[in-house]
Amino acid sequence: ENKPFEVVLVDDGSEKKIQISNSNSIKLIEHKKRMGKGEALKTGMSHANGNIIIFMDGDLQDDPHDFPSFFAKLEDGYDLVNGIRSKRKDTGIIQLYSHLANSVLRNIFKSPFTDINCGFKAFKREVLENMPLYGNNFRFLPLSAYYQGFKVAEIPVNNRKRIHGESKFGMSKLFIGLLDMTTAYFVFKFAERPLHFFGTMGGILFSAGFFISLYLAYERIFFNVLLYRRPLLQLGIVLIIVGIQIVMTGLIGELIVYLNKNKK
Repeated sequence: ENKPFEVVLVDDGSEKKIQISNSNSIKLIEHKKRMGKGEALKTGMSHANGNIIIFMDGDLQDDPHDFPSFFAKLEDGYDLVNGIRSKRKDTGIIQLYSHLANSVLRNIFKSPFTDINCGFKAFKREVLENMPLYGNNFRFLPLSAYYQGFKVAEIPVNNRKRIHGESKFGMSKLFIGLLDMTTAYFVFKFAERPLHFFGTMGGILFSAGFFISLYLAYERIFFNVLLYRRPLLQLGIVLIIVGIQIVMTGLIGELIVYLNKNKK
């Protein structure tokens, strides 16, 4: 079908110069320095004009022949369509990491996605307009959309062998991925109710300090034990103080959420 389209290429501070054909349908946006994939996607989205936006990586592993399948799902009423890479051509360690990450997301986050790490995704514009892009949270955009009530679906996509660029996967990426997953867990679970997390943690510490102090008071009253010789006294006091401070942090968080809701 002859539908209007545009291609937005984002060069994230590469040392190599990109040459593009002279076409009004192709845009090249260049970052002056490397800012990361999240910022590159944000830049691309801000320069895209269409009502349907597709994310693709620049290594040509994603196959444009899958576009019609994405469009068909969106026309069926879905707001976001995530790819599932069939017969992946990545290395074994990358596939293992991806499998473990998806298993954790399904079991802890109740994720409906089989391959959330697949970079080949299609969105209706309104989805991205409701999803603030920052840092590495692009990894969890499908999950965030699902939590916000958007209709999501998956389709199998062709995954070709990498012929351009090199994989950036390594131990640092694995560690960063774990941190991002932890961040996402707290954002999704406690962003609207910070006191639930901080209150629980603070309550545990306060209770521990209280029972330590109660035990020491019992020893002092009934056995005349000198408390200044007991390091437990300092520990109990510290736990009580820290517990109260953590609970207060949760209360402040609740006030911030409340004020932001009122502003909106």
